Amino acid sequence: MNEINLDLIDTTGEPPVTEPERQYYYMAKCREIISEKIREKQRPLYCQTRTFGCQMNAKDSEKLTGILKQIGYTEITQEDTIEPDFILYNTCTVRENANLKVYGHLGYLKKQKQRHPDMLIALCGCMMQEETVVEKIKKSYPFVDLIFGTYNIYQLAELIYERLTTKKNVIEILQASKDIVEELPIERKFSFKSGVNIMFGCDNYCSYCIVPYVRGRERSRKPEDIIKEIKKLVADGVVEIMLLGQNVNSYGKNLEQPVSFARLLEMVEEIDGLERIRFMTSHPKDLSEELIAVMKKSKKICRHLHLPLQSGSSHILKTMNRHYDKEKYIALAEKIRREIPDVSLTTDIIVGFPGETEEDFLDTLDVVKRIRYDSAYTFIYSKRTGTPAARMANQVPEEVVKDRFNRLLKEVQTISAEQTMKNVGKTFEVLVEDINEHDSSLVTGRMSNNSTVHFKGNQSLIGKIVNVRLDEAKGFYYMGTMEEE
Repeated sequence: MNEINLDLIDTTGEPPVTEPERQYYYMAKCREIISEKIREKQRPLYCQTRTFGCQMNAKDSEKLTGILKQIGYTEITQEDTIEPDFILYNTCTVRENANLKVYGHLGYLKKQKQRHPDMLIALCGCMMQEETVVEKIKKSYPFVDLIFGTYNIYQLAELIYERLTTKKNVIEILQASKDIVEELPIERKFSFKSGVNIMFGCDNYCSYCIVPYVRGRERSRKPEDIIKEIKKLVADGVVEIMLLGQNVNSYGKNLEQPVSFARLLEMVEEIDGLERIRFMTSHPKDLSEELIAVMKKSKKICRHLHLPLQSGSSHILKTMNRHYDKEKYIALAEKIRREIPDVSLTTDIIVGFPGETEEDFLDTLDVVKRIRYDSAYTFIYSKRTGTPAARMANQVPEEVVKDRFNRLLKEVQTISAEQTMKNVGKTFEVLVEDINEHDSSLVTGRMSNNSTVHFKGNQSLIGKIVNVRLDEAKGFYYMGTMEEE
């Protein structure tokens, strides 16, 4: 993907001012320095990228790793015993625990840096967009060499060059950007599937959520750039793509020539060789009848829709600034079930939002029982400094929140197990993704509805779509048998 011949780039003159040409220039400059260091050490220079958070971050990390490999680093994983020469943490800040996890790792990296003074440490991503975080890192973790944010992921090579040539720590946090830099190198984790960003940022400003403050306002990519990228991926062996955005349903509204998300899906479906289309995340307030109709008739869009509820209480939903109420959400979910009977509905639910009463919580349980989600991601409310909800006075006591969380989890797991049982004995197409991590005689694959199934197989099946009979339901996953063609 996005092959760049850095040997053809003239590094003797001034850097270009346009992107991505400017970054190619700095990649070439960095490679000259890294090549010299490799000759000096008489060994490769190793890099390791650690990703925290969502699939948007995972996609960003593929770009960051692609840049690092272009400039001469050799990638290693966490399982490798080799100490990296460059380590990068792509951070998440959706919940406080994500921040604490990064700080914990930085404590460990301090010891690594003492053993290996030449090692470079870089932090980027959502956490770095918070001023208080950056100040804490500068004060408590001064050994961090590079700090940059969500808006300038693409500048990694330029920032590395500055660090290598000035020998000084580099902090570059852009507070806003309308630019979307295309044609960067990408190091894909999987050969057969890939995420594709269709937009960045979020305009919803849910009262509990830090994302709009760290990812910025919505910016949609041009449909022609998206289609071009997917065609390249398919030519390179990809059979399944995941369209990514904080709220894919609002895609295209800010383009010079607006294009709806449903129309984009139709354009993607026309690409020859592409077998499966996934997307996330959908906001209920923007999910259109046009999208439901497109999904209903589609042969490639997977039978899975993630539709975050967050709360079943209309009162709490209003305080959350979600722009729908309990009745509207239920009506939407029921319409989706009617129109696409084989769809798998999954959701996100927050327990313990400020002001949540027992009655509010029972409303949430009621929605769960009525919609019968195939699975649900349940979270205890996490106060994020800078959001309106963090300033609300009526925070729910911890012991009350934990009790409600456990009750919700029990209900979700019971329903999910019952939903899973419905498919036992049936045969489905499964995309084989990997060797099973617990039993090497098994492979693990994913059905169109996003359910996981384990069955006898070997390495040669990875990346292929095969027919599998579901023999046994195990709560959230299945054991199955591949059927011969």
